[in-house]
Amino acid sequence: MFKLNDPQYLYLLLALPLLVALHIFSNIRHRRRLKEYGDPELIGRLMPLASDSRRRLKFWLLAAGYAFACLLLARPQFGSKQETVTRKGIETVIALDISNSMMADDVQPNRLAKSKRIISNLVDQFKDDKIGLIVFAGDAFVQLPITSDFISAKVFLNTISPALISRQGTDIRTAIELAERSFTPNDGVGKAIIVITDGEDFEGGAVEAAQAAAEKGFIVYVLGVGLPTGTPIPGERSGEFRKDKDGQVVVTRLNESMCRDIAAAGKGAYFYVDNSNAAEKALQKEIDKLAKADVETTVYTDFDEQFQIIAWIILVLLVLEIIVAESRSTRMKRIRLFRTDEERKK
Repeated sequence: MFKLNDPQYLYLLLALPLLVALHIFSNIRHRRRLKEYGDPELIGRLMPLASDSRRRLKFWLLAAGYAFACLLLARPQFGSKQETVTRKGIETVIALDISNSMMADDVQPNRLAKSKRIISNLVDQFKDDKIGLIVFAGDAFVQLPITSDFISAKVFLNTISPALISRQGTDIRTAIELAERSFTPNDGVGKAIIVITDGEDFEGGAVEAAQAAAEKGFIVYVLGVGLPTGTPIPGERSGEFRKDKDGQVVVTRLNESMCRDIAAAGKGAYFYVDNSNAAEKALQKEIDKLAKADVETTVYTDFDEQFQIIAWIILVLLVLEIIVAESRSTRMKRIRLFRTDEERKK
């Protein structure tokens, strides 16, 4: 496994665009000065050994050396050994509704973005726990198998959009049943299913699925996102709204009664999501009550420093920068003139 021990040094790369801008500005200023002296083409003939391409090459070699130096300071490392570590925690599988209705903006910035923010904050609170991620609309699939790799969880979270599932609709039952099968076989550990949805269930059977999950020891929590009064679903183009087959604007409403029924059947709790963070705080309190048991996690240990490779790359770049002259070689110039004389003789 690859990691950076001091990733904060990568912020030094932000200076690279500034260096490029300064280089471009310097070239522009150089050309303007040449024009002040006379015709650039005539000056070029008077200075046949001058080479703009070599100056650019020297700059890019230095820029590449700077970038690799920043990477060197970040201390890249590779894990060379795996160990199984036992920690006390819980297991949580989040089922996130990504149907088109979740793009409604009655919760800012929209329902889906707000839900992803809640999940991200929830992941930040986890320590020795495991998390899995399921996305669903008309179908459901596992976006992230249950894991303790919270960095990967956030990476996968950023890629989620309604485009992941072509079959639209909302099938909460399938999502809950898939979540049940996503847990590890560990006994004694608290296992929670968190359903984040607007409650517009078109397939049915969600309450029964939550009840069946509760009978197996899973607790089902539901976060309802949106306004019960309803709001239009944004279209693909800005300022437009989705319409049904009759040309009427489609209005999506939070079905709170459905959300409450699912949570009650799953022996969990229902939380209404608004523009505050009250729902995620209340959910965190409920999760903290779950029993924590020994959870086995595979981790990488004995990370080996990889600075040697990068140091050699930097050295090669600097040597090349020194070797490459700003002007063309006089030897190559003689060869070119010699060939020109031969061509003239022909």
